Amino acid sequence: MPPPGGGRVFPLGLAASRWWLAPLGVAVVLGALVAGTLAASKIDDNPDERAEAVEPRQSRAVAITAHLVFREVDRNQWSANDPFYLPTWWLDDMPNFQQGIVAAGARFTRALADVSDAGQGPSLDLERAAGLLKYPGTVWKFDPSTSWSPTASSEKQYRNAARNLVEFNRRAAAGEPGLDRGAATLAALVKVVGHDLGAVSATIDQYLAEGHPAVFNGGADDVFYRTKGTVYAYGLILRELGWDYAQALSERELGAQWRQMVESLKAAAALRPTVVLNGAPDGALVPSHLTAQGFYLLRARAQLAEIADKLAQ
Repeated sequence: MPPPGGGRVFPLGLAASRWWLAPLGVAVVLGALVAGTLAASKIDDNPDERAEAVEPRQSRAVAITAHLVFREVDRNQWSANDPFYLPTWWLDDMPNFQQGIVAAGARFTRALADVSDAGQGPSLDLERAAGLLKYPGTVWKFDPSTSWSPTASSEKQYRNAARNLVEFNRRAAAGEPGLDRGAATLAALVKVVGHDLGAVSATIDQYLAEGHPAVFNGGADDVFYRTKGTVYAYGLILRELGWDYAQALSERELGAQWRQMVESLKAAAALRPTVVLNGAPDGALVPSHLTAQGFYLLRARAQLAEIADKLAQ
């Protein structure tokens, strides 16, 4: 006789045999999440990245800065502000790397604005770009910390900054005041970059001094990839800046030193361990990847300081 309510009765053996469906479903969902996250993660540290060709009066350093911003925002997809329902929300290496790139672009653009127009005042395009690149990289379409109304996303602000950099070069090609190619201007730019790299190096030193765990240390991972993005961007920017100031470097016989400095930044950016470990500097089993990164960074800083001194002579 059927039970009250007319419900169906499943044999106990059949119900018990399907216990694995729930954990299987969870495993499928987690597997899809992990696969999506891994597929979305991209540390684009191509050392041979190039911007489009520029005209004689345009700046190659400005062009590569704009190119890097466009690349991370549009081609690689900005990840630092992704909402929780996207696989990229789980990432930390890629967001830190991207934010390191933009941080370097912001600092360099600010320095360029301060020395632009050969003493006639900073370029409005560079001023705007520098301000927009300082915008936080974690702002989505809403920023509850300030308002529940829709706001400008990080991507929108960075895209506008890159457009201002492109406009600066367009104006220069049209004959308007552009980049001053004197040795004093290059020396000023080099000092700013060296100072910024000093701040990055200090962040590494502080983290190492705090004595964090060596294995599975998310903080070391964040510092490493933020630094990696910064030195990667500076390596490309300074490579192109060397072409912008090729005559000034040649006159002071600094071409070889400049290339060595760029190679030091390139070496720092090339480090890409499977897992970032925070061991002792002299550890035999557990290495210190931050220490290795800091070595190349300090070497580049020393080379920049020497170049700045010779340019000022």
